[in-house]
Amino acid sequence: MSKVAALKAQMVRLVVPAGKATAAPPVGPALGARGVKSIDFVKEFNGESRPRTAHLIAGTPTPVIITIQPDRTFTFVTRTPPTSYLIKQAAGIETGAGEAGKAGVSAGTLSVKHVYEIAKLKATDDHLRGTIPLESVARSVMGSCKSMGVTVVP
Repeated sequence: MSKVAALKAQMVRLVVPAGKATAAPPVGPALGARGVKSIDFVKEFNGESRPRTAHLIAGTPTPVIITIQPDRTFTFVTRTPPTSYLIKQAAGIETGAGEAGKAGVSAGTLSVKHVYEIAKLKATDDHLRGTIPLESVARSVMGSCKSMGVTVVP
């Protein structure tokens, strides 16, 4: 690693199960390669004193952005679960349609109310808060539904 790169903060993006983070892959190798003890992250992520994922069901995939400083300290921000995961949970399906968009192929159905509930949850992310209207987020969720083969009904 060059000296210039060593003086800048590094960002690591991971998807970790809520409340079930371990030092095993993907956390261990991603942080160990940057000189951070993965067990410190695991303790803070799963910790009782700072329940960042207490509102989520254990095992829910949670995107995490970890910022590692040059002195090997770190901070992290959790985001809402992926849209595809939320759609699958709301529709009660395991996987999306293999051939989405074809006539007669549907993995499941969602109501517009479900789509707006997912959009409201996604709109709470820091990078979307106050910048993108809820309607636009809902249209994005509907696009994800379409690509997964989930039909949205009024």
